[in-house]
Amino acid sequence: MKNKEEIFSLLCQLLEQMFEVDPTRIETETTFRELDIDSIDAVDLMVRLHELTGKRIAPEDFKSIVTVGDVVEIIWRMVSE
Repeated sequence: MKNKEEIFSLLCQLLEQMFEVDPTRIETETTFRELDIDSIDAVDLMVRLHELTGKRIAPEDFKSIVTVGDVVEIIWRMVSE
């Protein structure tokens, strides 16, 4: 993942594959609540992102996630380290 656009694109693909979310509904400011993604689904998504990146999202970062853009920023920070 070279940039935030690639991370966003991957996240959109995962949301579509895992939760059948229409990708046209997803923008960086879209909340997971708006996408009907509950906390259990969010954990499943984080596990999948961990498998793809090899990096685990810190609990404090996980708790701060509200929007799709929040996840993009966290993943970007992790892969840029």
